[in-house]
Amino acid sequence: MLGVDDSRPVLEIHVERRTVRPGCPKCGVRAHLKDQRMATLVDLPCFGKCTRLQWHKRRWRCPDADCTNGSWTEEDDRIAGSRLGMTDRAGRWITEQVGRYARSVNEVAKELGCDWHTVSDAVVAYGEALVDHPNRFTTVEALGLDEVLMVRRGSWRRQEFSTQLVDVGRGQLLDVVPGRSSTEPMVWLAKRGKEWCAEVRFATLDLSGPYRKVFTLMTPGATQVADPFHVIKLANTKLDECRRRVQNETLGHRGHKADPLYRCRRLLTKAEERLDDKGREKLMGLLRAGDPNGDVATMWQAKEAVRELYAHGDPDLALQWVTQLGTDLTDKDYPVEARSLGRTLLRWKHEIAAWHQAHVSNGPTEAVNNLIKRVKRAAFGFRLFRNYRVRALLYAGKPDWSLLGTVRPALG
Repeated sequence: MLGVDDSRPVLEIHVERRTVRPGCPKCGVRAHLKDQRMATLVDLPCFGKCTRLQWHKRRWRCPDADCTNGSWTEEDDRIAGSRLGMTDRAGRWITEQVGRYARSVNEVAKELGCDWHTVSDAVVAYGEALVDHPNRFTTVEALGLDEVLMVRRGSWRRQEFSTQLVDVGRGQLLDVVPGRSSTEPMVWLAKRGKEWCAEVRFATLDLSGPYRKVFTLMTPGATQVADPFHVIKLANTKLDECRRRVQNETLGHRGHKADPLYRCRRLLTKAEERLDDKGREKLMGLLRAGDPNGDVATMWQAKEAVRELYAHGDPDLALQWVTQLGTDLTDKDYPVEARSLGRTLLRWKHEIAAWHQAHVSNGPTEAVNNLIKRVKRAAFGFRLFRNYRVRALLYAGKPDWSLLGTVRPALG
């Protein structure tokens, strides 16, 4: 250490490396000192003041006129990583603060008295090395896929999505890939290799065609399981569509608070066994008043039949149940919403019935989605997804934080 300057609001610590004269990396000739410049690095606060490390860096040159190496600047990873404006110890500290304890980048930047981008770049550099560590996860028995809205961009607020790959058994976020198509998840699984994919026994998903394609092609030995929540949600959605259609056909306008079908909208989505005598009587009375053709009542019974599917645990009976229910609902005498629901049930009947065999769902994937929604999307251009991915994995990917002191920052 050369000295400390505490005469300014920011404390400055001046350091210099003790080293022998190096040889040229290319030809080996002993180098000559060309000049010495000072590099200012953000450091951890000291004595309650923001601190800057002033590193007096030497610049060397090769004296051999025939050598094409020219000059170079000394580097030392113990002080700071290449192309980072922060010391190594500060970079590791802020990575844990932002990634593990969910502090905002702006809050940490204010504490260190530096720019937002300085902190963000360091978090990405150290965090990427930590979350890409090969031992962060091994084989996965149950794999889940789901999408989440990543950001709205541009003047038209264009939506951009990301797909999360989650170890459903451990509730661990494995990785985040851009988009919600089948392409990027297939690329990710291809990089894992056929042996890794062969270890996946169950594949959980919502009723998404692209994700079913991913599992069909990349994990053909896995049993695909349709998430029960999304199956029942679909039935409730079709019921609500039917209620709104009948409302417009009978009264010519959307629901008003005094309209029978609008008054029973909450009762329709409530489980039948949770309705007491008073609630059931109210629901039946409102349906008689506002549903002359019985379309809404039919859809309500169809929704309850879908719910009843999960009241037992027999896989064979479940497959027979959903097949018969889907076939019945596609009859031309049923409302259009019921026919649409029936076609979907038939198209997904094996995945729906598989829940009774596997008893795994996409619930842990949805929980991880809720976690990473807390990660602020505050980056620009090509850095947006990289920043988002690293911070999401630091927060929900369960990295081994004991390795933070040994990993080298991923630069570039």
